[in-house]
Amino acid sequence: MTSLTLFTPAGVLAKAMPLRRAAKRLAAHGFDIHVDEAALAKDQRFAGDDDTRLAALHRVADQAPDIALATRGGYGLTRLLDRIDWTRIARSVERGTRWVGHSDMTTLQLGLLAHAKGITWAGPLACGDFGGDEVDDITEACFLEAMSGELEAVGFRTEPGFDGLQLRGTLWGGNLCIVSSLLGTPHWPGAKAIKGGVLFLEDVNEHPYRIERALLQLHQAGVLDAQKAIVLGAFSHFRPSPLDRGYSLKTAIAHLRGVTKTPILTGLPFGHVPTKVTMPVGARVDLVVQGRDVLIGWQHDH
Repeated sequence: MTSLTLFTPAGVLAKAMPLRRAAKRLAAHGFDIHVDEAALAKDQRFAGDDDTRLAALHRVADQAPDIALATRGGYGLTRLLDRIDWTRIARSVERGTRWVGHSDMTTLQLGLLAHAKGITWAGPLACGDFGGDEVDDITEACFLEAMSGELEAVGFRTEPGFDGLQLRGTLWGGNLCIVSSLLGTPHWPGAKAIKGGVLFLEDVNEHPYRIERALLQLHQAGVLDAQKAIVLGAFSHFRPSPLDRGYSLKTAIAHLRGVTKTPILTGLPFGHVPTKVTMPVGARVDLVVQGRDVLIGWQHDH
C-alpha cells in the first residue's frame, strides 16, 4: 500500500473538516494515510510557529513516506529557508518520497533544486483540491497517475504561432511571486540547474501589471532569455482597475514577448484553479507543439 502523509508547512488550516475530508477521499483510492501531528497547529496565520513547522518538515523527511502532500499553501516556508536541512529532504527523495503541492510549496521545490537537486512534484494541495464539496476529475486523475508512475506527459492547448516548436530542458518554476522572491538569494537554483530550462509559472490575486513587473524582473536578471520556453498557467482572482483602459494580462504577455527571445506559451492547466495537472519539478522534459496542441513529457523513473 502506498503511504501518503498530509502535512501543513505554511499557512494555517482554519478548519479541520477539509483535512478530514481529504484524508477520507485519498484513503478511498487505496493510500495508507497519515496526518502529521502538527497539521492543525495554529500560530497567527501560520500552521504553528516556525520551529513547529520546521520540525514537521524534517519529521516527514525522516519518515520518508511514498508521498508527502501539503495540505495548503499560503505563506510560511520562506521563513524556514535558512534553517531547512536540505540533505534530509534530498535523502527522503532518494528513498522514494514524492513531495507534492503548489503555491507556497514552490519555495521548498526550488530550494531543493538550489541546494541538493532532487525531483519534486508540482500538483494539488490536499485541502483545496480534495477537501471541498467536489473534486475535479482531471486534477484527481492526473495526481493518481503521477503518483503511481503511470503518467508520462501532460497536454494542453495554447495560442496559435508555436506549431513545430520542439525542445528539451529542465522543468522548473511554480508560483511567480515566490520564484521572483528567491532571485538573488542562496536559495535560487543555480544556472547549471535551470539554464536552458522550461519555466512554468502561475499566480493568484495579482493584477496583470504586478505579473508583468515580476516577469520583467526575471527578464532583466537574464532568467527569461536563458530558458528554452516559458509556459504560463493560470493567473486567477485579480480585480481589474478602471485605470487599465485596455491593459490586460493578454497585453502584458504581448509586451513580454517583445522583450525576450524565449517563446512564451499560455494555457497550462495549473495554478490556483480547480483543474490542474501534476508535473515533475527538476526533471528533464520534452516539449512538443503540433498546431496548438502542447505536450510536455518525461521518463517514467521520475
